[in-house]
Amino acid sequence: MKVIAENRRARFDFEILETVEAGIMLTGPEAKSCRTGHVNLAGAYVSFRDGKAVLKNASIAAYAYAANVPHEERRDRILLLKAAELKKLTTRAEEKGLTVVPLAMHVGRFVKVLLGIGRGRKKTDKRQHIREREVARKLKQTGDY
Repeated sequence: MKVIAENRRARFDFEILETVEAGIMLTGPEAKSCRTGHVNLAGAYVSFRDGKAVLKNASIAAYAYAANVPHEERRDRILLLKAAELKKLTTRAEEKGLTVVPLAMHVGRFVKVLLGIGRGRKKTDKRQHIREREVARKLKQTGDY
């Protein structure tokens, strides 16, 4: 599967506890635009409304070759999940300190979204994360695994 968009900021701002893959309900021109990679997940999040998971604030640019089809770039898009997965995500999202964020979008036969259940990091946690990453990078460069 080809990754077309990644929310790199989410992995920095949140400690990802587990991930779930979901389908996404798109119109024809939106699906074609996704296949060309015109997707931005920065600032996107998942909310639950009327027993459905909804992807909010994700930007899918208009398909260049669509003939005058009205297209709202940041509209709410319904996520397609099995009932058990939806129930699990809903209950986890209601827990204090946990949220559901889109981590990546990829295309195979269908367009899929990788969702992560995450706990927000504090500023000190972010600094520690950066420090650990730099130490690992230096160890890898020097060859002292």
